[in-house]
Amino acid sequence: MGLRLLRGGWFCWYPAHALMKSNSVEVVVPASTSNLGSGFDTLGIALKLYNRITVTQRKQKGLNLVSTLPDAEWPRATRILYEAYRLFFDRIRAAAFGVDVSIQADIPPERGLGASATLRLGVLAALNQLTRSKLERADLADMAAELEGHPDNAAPAAFGGFTAAGKVGKAVRCIRFDIPSKASFVTLVPKEGVSTDSARELVPHTFGKLDAIHGLNRSALITAAFASGDLTLLSGLFDDRIHQPHRQPLIPQLSEVIRAGEKAGAVGGWLSGAGSGIICLTLQKPEAVAKAMKRKLSDSQVLVLKADTEGYRF
Repeated sequence: MGLRLLRGGWFCWYPAHALMKSNSVEVVVPASTSNLGSGFDTLGIALKLYNRITVTQRKQKGLNLVSTLPDAEWPRATRILYEAYRLFFDRIRAAAFGVDVSIQADIPPERGLGASATLRLGVLAALNQLTRSKLERADLADMAAELEGHPDNAAPAAFGGFTAAGKVGKAVRCIRFDIPSKASFVTLVPKEGVSTDSARELVPHTFGKLDAIHGLNRSALITAAFASGDLTLLSGLFDDRIHQPHRQPLIPQLSEVIRAGEKAGAVGGWLSGAGSGIICLTLQKPEAVAKAMKRKLSDSQVLVLKADTEGYRF
């Protein structure tokens, strides 16, 4: 692994992968948690929970979803996949061929774990292999961020680790750092999901000066703590004023769950993405943190996850 200046304005560490030659490509894409408190639409972490997207070339035109997804998820998944499919062929300026797409989904949708980013990146990466287009990993991440509307999930899903990413001029710039292996991300997954669009509607369009300064301060300190590798420095930094207080009505137990995790030993916690997932980062006793969080929302599932260091792979 090494530092490389990537085309499109991305600056990241990432592993190389061998080019596959087949009419069918499987891409494994990690989940991600984003925002991390005040790093709204900017900060993200890749997690060891995966969706597997298989794209197979076929004779008939268009994109056909072949999957065991629940019926309620088909329309949204089909739309997400087709948008990525169309953008890819527009970008390489080539005629689209037909594909079958199947999904093995372990990442629950509408829980703030980047499920939509995994579908977009999976299709883009698979088509890049099938067409032998030789687009850089950064190019695919840039396209996924364009489709998502922000890079906070696309960046960690593409490169792994902790990422700070944002648009600079016409390109997205991403800076990536490794995460110490002792860090565990205790992830509470509520029974009910939250629509990202609904959650975004609750966030104000403008902020007072003190709240804006607080958000800038916290996002800078969080990034610096991850860059240093000393995650104990994160204590007290997730007290967001930008989006979490406004989204709490959708997840009423949010503050209680985080406080319970902290009392059990977590460094801190945050609403994952738009929710409804809640994550506490701990350097010790993850099982105790998980039990404490679940007691505040007993009908939820709790996962103890580690950071993914690679991003998508074949």
